Amino acid sequence: MAQIITSAANPLIKRVRMLGDRRHRRREGAFVVRGAQPVWQAVEAGADIEVLIVAPGLLREPAATMVAGQEERGVPVARLSEELFTRIADRDGPSGVAAIVRGRTPGLASLAVRPDSVVVALHEIANPGNLGTIIRTADAAGARGVILVGRCTDPFDPAAVKASMGAVFGVPVVAAQAAEEFLGWCQSGGVTLAVTSARGPGTLWEAPLRLPLAILLGSEGAGLPAGLLAAGQTRLRIPMTGTAESLNLAVAAGIVLYEARRRFPLPG
Repeated sequence: MAQIITSAANPLIKRVRMLGDRRHRRREGAFVVRGAQPVWQAVEAGADIEVLIVAPGLLREPAATMVAGQEERGVPVARLSEELFTRIADRDGPSGVAAIVRGRTPGLASLAVRPDSVVVALHEIANPGNLGTIIRTADAAGARGVILVGRCTDPFDPAAVKASMGAVFGVPVVAAQAAEEFLGWCQSGGVTLAVTSARGPGTLWEAPLRLPLAILLGSEGAGLPAGLLAAGQTRLRIPMTGTAESLNLAVAAGIVLYEARRRFPLPG
């Protein structure tokens, strides 16, 4: 019978907790994925799964079959008591499956420009929940990638991975160390740069867009700095009524991405 881990002092449990810290994730090139759907997406994407972590008493189908199949393929499986798994889970009613996955955010040079590319770029975004939601929306809208420009939150932060619902494995997420690197990538690839601004001359519905396209959004509080606004070939302003002065960043990204998809439908 497989051993059941019951102690919080077990090295694996300590490692799960340590990977909650960004410094440890960067140092080890690994992060924790929790929940049946995100773990399933990691498996489907061929992610480098270091270990599956399960609570047999909580595991349900079809996740149980997936875990058994991965174990047959040689993926290590650690089994925890229900009580211990619940302690390391990030929500009530845990699904009984998690994973430690190896991965790092690659550089911008790894993202190829295609003639039909639509990508979303985020300048110094700070909220991991917003980032995860934007990654999920970008994947759903058929975007070719998400670019993190400058000092951004970690896409492998537990809150970002959770909000992405596994989409972090479905759409490339890359990093540009500075705005100049991102602007150079756009120029060399012939990418149209559309910047978001509450003070654009026209609305999103009227703005000219051309493929390949990069949609650049600023941080939650400050928005885009003047230099990046000036670099845009077109400005996108989402029309608003009512008393709200702004939209949540992830909501704004979703509106703009789906307007781009409306104008440039995917084949089929």
